[in-house]
Amino acid sequence: MSIKDWMITILIAAIPIVGFVMLFVWGFGGGAVNPNKQNWAKATLLWFAIIIGLYIVVFMVFGAAFLSNYKDFDF
Repeated sequence: MSIKDWMITILIAAIPIVGFVMLFVWGFGGGAVNPNKQNWAKATLLWFAIIIGLYIVVFMVFGAAFLSNYKDFDF
C-alpha cells in the first residue's frame, strides 16, 4: 500500500460511525482487501475491544466503591 492509500484509510477510519463499520468491512471483507489493511483493521478492532473491556472493569470497580459509600440511601 502506498502512503496515499494509508492516508485515505486512516481518514475514513477517523469518521465516527463510518470508520467503525469500515474496520469490520476491511478486517473481514475477504480477498478483495489488501492483506496489510486487513491485518491493521483486525488489530485496531482488537485494541478497541481491549480498551472497552478495561473501561468496563474500571467503571465497575469505581462504581461499586462509589455506591458503597451511599448504602443508607435508596436509589
